[in-house]
Amino acid sequence: MTETIAEPRQKLAYSIDEISEQTTLSKPFLRNEIRAGRLRVNRFGSRVLVLAETLQEYLTNGQK
Repeated sequence: MTETIAEPRQKLAYSIDEISEQTTLSKPFLRNEIRAGRLRVNRFGSRVLVLAETLQEYLTNGQK
């Protein structure tokens, strides 16, 4: 019998806290980027999430 190893699921969205921890960008900086419209977010009630592909695009293109 062969065992299959499940690949870890990639996250679909990240909170501001998670982005700050993983990128070393500060939370106030990220909130300013959101307010300025440079970092798009999705709101679910009180939760603010950034989709993984939106974050990748933001990090790749940088601040314009």
